[in-house]
Amino acid sequence: MSRELVLGIESSCDETAAAVVDAGRRILSSRVHSQAEMHAVYGGVVPEIAGRSHLSKILPVVDGALADARIELDDLAAIAVTTRPGLIGSLLVGLSAAKGLAFARGLPLVGVHHIEAHVYAATMEAESFEYPCLALVVSGGHSSVYRANGPLDLVLLGTTLDDAAGEAFDKVAHLLGLGYPGGPAVSKLAESGNPRAIELPRYKSKRTDAPEFSFSGIKTAMLYQVRGQDARAALPPPESIPNRADLAASFEQAVCDVLVGECVRAAEREGLDTILVAGGVACNRRLRAEMTTRAAARGLRALFPSPAYCTDNAVMIAGLGWHAWKSGTSPGLALEAAPR
Repeated sequence: MSRELVLGIESSCDETAAAVVDAGRRILSSRVHSQAEMHAVYGGVVPEIAGRSHLSKILPVVDGALADARIELDDLAAIAVTTRPGLIGSLLVGLSAAKGLAFARGLPLVGVHHIEAHVYAATMEAESFEYPCLALVVSGGHSSVYRANGPLDLVLLGTTLDDAAGEAFDKVAHLLGLGYPGGPAVSKLAESGNPRAIELPRYKSKRTDAPEFSFSGIKTAMLYQVRGQDARAALPPPESIPNRADLAASFEQAVCDVLVGECVRAAEREGLDTILVAGGVACNRRLRAEMTTRAAARGLRALFPSPAYCTDNAVMIAGLGWHAWKSGTSPGLALEAAPR
């Protein structure tokens, strides 16, 4: 049995996940318990509910990941766990479980930065890959661009000035009377719409030295399209919104135009030939197609994780955790969780 097996544990938001990865790349198992249906009633994640769900699911999910990999705890080389950023109550559940298992078996414990792990996920399935590269992390809570010099060496280049792209998807889904989470719902409706039917604003950064995004303008424009200019008016019922599919498609296209344009410019400015795209919004089919096509037109390569590894998962935690373990710099049981 390989002594480079790492158990990853992820509980930063509303997915309870565990996975076993060998030597940072070979995926042996992945278990994810999603709380999406639980939070859909409220239209977003409720931290207290998330923490309680993690508490009841964390050990069964870990047991399932070990069973799927056909290994025991004593076969592991180390345990990796998300320590930041995220909901503090949720993070503490995963960290406490990881500490308990590491202490009981005398295993090394390493902490993993959730955003760095998303970036690493985009490299795990690539047949060939070399650093440095540009990395876009785009999700419900993050829309940031990094220069990735190595698995554990990320430099922030720029970020959103207001909403994250995934948050904008959720809010537009609400305007259109769609369900939660908003990204998949908007994308599905957009499939039957015309992405050029409705003119929506695209934020264009005035900076020439760094990428940046803004999605508040397009969100407001969508509100006016659905409700009209009267601030006192209520949102119309979904079935009475004309051209709803066109609205969804036009919104999706506008967001993709902003993300792709800024990333391609940043990659060329940094002299990088590869763009990694990670995070929940990296599942979006239009973004994957637009980034791939427009990057290739400029001689650049775009890499995405499989959809299962775009959203929160523990494969990315175990994979990057292997590098953290190899670096030998972890404080072990003295690890602390941090929401930011």
